[in-house]
Amino acid sequence: MYTSKITGLGHYVPENVVTNDDLSKLMDTNDAWIQERTGIQERRHIKKGDGNSTSVMGVKAATIALEEAKLKPDDIDMIVFATLSPDMYFPGGGVEVQEMMNMRTIPALDVRNQCSGFVYAMSVADQFVKTGMYKNILVIGSENHSGGLDFTTRGRSVSVIFGDGAGAAVVSRSDDKGENGILSTHLHSEGKHKDELSLQGPSTEYWVPEIIEKNPQEDIPYYPYMNGQFVFKHAIVRFTEVIHEGLKANGLSVEDIDMLIPHQANLRISQFIQQKLKLSDDQVFNNIQKYGNTTAASIPIALSEAHKAGKIKKGDLVVLAAFGSGFTWGSVIVRW
Repeated sequence: MYTSKITGLGHYVPENVVTNDDLSKLMDTNDAWIQERTGIQERRHIKKGDGNSTSVMGVKAATIALEEAKLKPDDIDMIVFATLSPDMYFPGGGVEVQEMMNMRTIPALDVRNQCSGFVYAMSVADQFVKTGMYKNILVIGSENHSGGLDFTTRGRSVSVIFGDGAGAAVVSRSDDKGENGILSTHLHSEGKHKDELSLQGPSTEYWVPEIIEKNPQEDIPYYPYMNGQFVFKHAIVRFTEVIHEGLKANGLSVEDIDMLIPHQANLRISQFIQQKLKLSDDQVFNNIQKYGNTTAASIPIALSEAHKAGKIKKGDLVVLAAFGSGFTWGSVIVRW
C-alpha cells in the first residue's frame, strides 16, 4: 500500500459579493436576522455574463491546485468531481473539466453527496492512490447555488445561506512510508432522513409538464427544502461522532488536533462543535462569514484558504468533517 498526500490546493469564488443588505432588498429579511441564525455576512454569486459556471469555477480552482502541486494536466490520472449543481443534468462536471483542461482520456467520476461531497470524493481518491491504481488524482468541489434558489420571502430560510464557489485538491502517491499523508477516511449515511434536506425536482418523477402545471401558490418542489432545526440537531451529533471515529482509528485524541476544518453549513454548528471538543479559535477554521454555505466546495475552499494563510504547517494533524443532505456525513484525518 502506498501513502496518499495532498500535494496541491486551490480555490476560486466569483467576484460578485452579495451582502445581507443586498438580500433584504429582495425578501423580508435583514442583516441581524441572518447573522444571528447563520453567522453569514456575505456570499459570492455568479453574475450573468461573467463566464462562470460550476465546471468553469472548478477548472479555475483546479488550475491553481495543479500549479501548487507542480503538475500539468497530462499528469492527472483521474478526476473526481463533487457537486449538487452541475452545468447540465447530464453529462457530469468531471468530463467538462477534462475537456476544458484538454486532458487525456482519463476517468472522470462525479460524486453526488451534497455537503459531504468533497469528503466522499477525497475518500475515493485516497483508495485509488493507496492501492496503486493511480498516481495523481484531481478532486474538485464546485457549486452554483445562486442559479436555483428562491430569492423571495418564501425561500429566505434557505436562500440566505448558500453561495457559489469552487475548491480543488491534488491527491498524489507517495513512497514515503512515514506518518504524513491521508491517514484514514470515514463515511456514513442515513437515508431515512432524506426528505429533511432535499431538492425533489426537476426530476424524472417531476418533470417539465408537472412544473408548468404547478399552482404557484402550492409548495414548489424545484426549490431546496430544509428542516433547519432537525438538520441542526443531527449535524452536531454526527459531526462529533465521525471526528472521534477518525481519531480513534489512528490512536489519536482531540488534543492532537492542530486544525479542524468543518463543512461550512452554519457558523452556529461549527461553534457548537468547537465548544464540545474544547478547541481554541486557532484550532478551527471558518470562512462561512464571507462565502456562505458552498456545499461540496466549502471544505476545499476553507482548506485552501487556511493553508495559504499559513495556518496549516508540516506535521500538523488536520481533520476535515462534513454533514449534509442524505443524511450523509464523514471525516478525513490528515497528517500534513
